[in-house]
Amino acid sequence: MSSKKQFRNEVSHTNHPRAVDDDVVDETPALHPTVELEIQAKVDLNNPDAVGRGLTLAEEERMAAREWEIEQTRDRWDRRQTSSREARTATAVEQQRIEATRAFKKRAGCVNRWADPEEPDPREQLTAEQLGVVNREAGRMQSKLEGWSRSVISRRLAEAVADGQSMMSAVVGVFEEFQQAPGTVIPIAAVSEVSRREVSIEGTITQLWTSSNSAIQQVGLIEDETSRTKFTVWHNSRQPAVREGERVTLRNVAKSWYGGRVSVAVTGWSDVRFPEREAWWAE
Repeated sequence: MSSKKQFRNEVSHTNHPRAVDDDVVDETPALHPTVELEIQAKVDLNNPDAVGRGLTLAEEERMAAREWEIEQTRDRWDRRQTSSREARTATAVEQQRIEATRAFKKRAGCVNRWADPEEPDPREQLTAEQLGVVNREAGRMQSKLEGWSRSVISRRLAEAVADGQSMMSAVVGVFEEFQQAPGTVIPIAAVSEVSRREVSIEGTITQLWTSSNSAIQQVGLIEDETSRTKFTVWHNSRQPAVREGERVTLRNVAKSWYGGRVSVAVTGWSDVRFPEREAWWAE
């Protein structure tokens, strides 16, 4: 009998695999959804289109609006291969620029009548004799002024004469005006007379010496036919080194005063050129 009872227990155990003895504790943990899963379940239930994207209803609406905006931006009304949309837009922008410039000059004409685009050319208001003198003086000044055309100089001279100045006063005044204009190379003797903070000069390096200041790369004298002045090149300016006896053009160098004497400093905004080197290279 004992064998039959043992067999019945084994069968019962096989038919009920999850049955355990009273002394055995089931340690299988109970699984519960986290707060994040519950929130996401509510999101997916209320917004089925957002399933798998992890978005709330408000976020999904914002994304849909953004996608619509991008699509509308790309969707142009003129889809032809030969569309002239870009050309017409460029033409309209250029026309607006011309009109804005004209309006600005019109307002400037309240202060200077020659700035008004409707004002006739001042050379048309001069006599034939005056115009001949203006053209001759403009040609002479143009040979001494770098970067200015004869046409621009003659017009400025004509404006001064038409305003009532004598020919001599107009020539002197216009020459000084162009000579002291920003970017124009001026004589070294005129450096102290120019009211600008930066000037451009050209001359020969006549002397170099060693500075005790480690921040200074080079210091020396530059000289032209009118005068000479001290120049300083700072290390931080990263400018090329100059040599004694070399002709150099220093553009946009800063003016400074020490002991009643004017000097110039080459900065990072300056431009150092070597006319003789460039002429040799051009050959």
